[in-house]
Amino acid sequence: MTMSDTEKTDSAIFDRVESQVRSYSRSFPKTFNKAVGATIYDRDGTEYTDFLAGCSTLNYGHNDPDLKAALIDYISADGIAHGLDMFTDAKEKFLEAFERIILKPRNMDYKLMFMGPTGTNAVEAALKLARKVTGRNTVISFTNGFHGVTLGSLAATGASSHRKAFNAGLSGVQRAAYDAYFGDIDTADMLDKQLSDASSGFDAPAAIIVETVQGEGGLNAASGAWLKKIEEIAKKHGALFIIDDIQAGIGRTGTFFSFEEMGLDPDIVTMAKSLSGMGLPFASVMLKPEHDIWGPAEHNGTFRGNNHAFVTGRAALEKFWADKSFETEVKKKGEYLGQRLKAIADAHGFTLRGRGMMQGINAVTGERAEAICKACFEQNLIIETSGPDSEIVKVLCPLTIEMDQFTKGLDILENAFERVMGSRRAAAE
Repeated sequence: MTMSDTEKTDSAIFDRVESQVRSYSRSFPKTFNKAVGATIYDRDGTEYTDFLAGCSTLNYGHNDPDLKAALIDYISADGIAHGLDMFTDAKEKFLEAFERIILKPRNMDYKLMFMGPTGTNAVEAALKLARKVTGRNTVISFTNGFHGVTLGSLAATGASSHRKAFNAGLSGVQRAAYDAYFGDIDTADMLDKQLSDASSGFDAPAAIIVETVQGEGGLNAASGAWLKKIEEIAKKHGALFIIDDIQAGIGRTGTFFSFEEMGLDPDIVTMAKSLSGMGLPFASVMLKPEHDIWGPAEHNGTFRGNNHAFVTGRAALEKFWADKSFETEVKKKGEYLGQRLKAIADAHGFTLRGRGMMQGINAVTGERAEAICKACFEQNLIIETSGPDSEIVKVLCPLTIEMDQFTKGLDILENAFERVMGSRRAAAE
């Protein structure tokens, strides 16, 4: 996007002091200073509808009033902010709520592990644990997968745009083809054949890690049947089955876990992003009790267990997941989103990707998708792309968005497609 003189002046301090590694500010060259619900404001007071939501970190929107009140009350009472992994009141209440509201109703038996505060920290811990449990080294990940950008998680990430920044060997991972990567070929059967063949070059794996929906990889959504096969293959070959639910979880696909209606029983689940409820750094690994073989501090992190995030995370569980009403609402919105996006895609000869409130349109080229997102921003809608060539226009709005704002945002998106595709058609004629 081309910045005006005012915007260039506005960004001067960032250009002078902040690293060039930043990315989202290049697409949205404004300085933002306030956000409520699904609306974010720049410092001139201009309102934007947020269809990015912290890349699924703000599933409950910006500054939910009940979560904010819980945090303010806790801070005002001088609650513990940082406690390493000591027992704290905030942690106790979060664990109790997670067990009562999430685990027990789903008949799930897991322990929670806290490490560093982001998703890549959760993936690093999960891979390290799988190797410790099995005594093996190799991890199998999938084409177009994204698991983070620290060394272990980057090795499991497929995107060359991230991998090329690390000028050393990325080892310990072998890549398999995701569901439908080769069209109608059953890639689960391919993987089983490779693992069963002593001359395939595939080493016996410590773990198989997979996203049920590949958020950064292009909103590829695996079928329940394919995922069930992958789980069975992991068990057959003595590997742990890891689901990376960092972006697809916490309601994004319609249920708390993206896999819970598929009959899957993973050994390890990684969580982060919206786990805190309001954008505070917070990550966790869910692991089966029999795999909890860590020695004290064998894997740690200075900021393991953000107590402020324990407070807002508990408040989010109690507000949104204590009954089925929120889940029902999210599923209805997901259906509406799918209908609207399919109509847009069909009108321009494109295809739909993803599921639930994690869907988008394959605009075929990154240039076209970027132009569409730029046209949206010009109409005060914040939306981004994903996919190996940034070709997917990706909707990740807050799950709590009001229907009127949701509809208007999708109207803007529809108009942006018409503006970009219409101008291209006219130029061709």
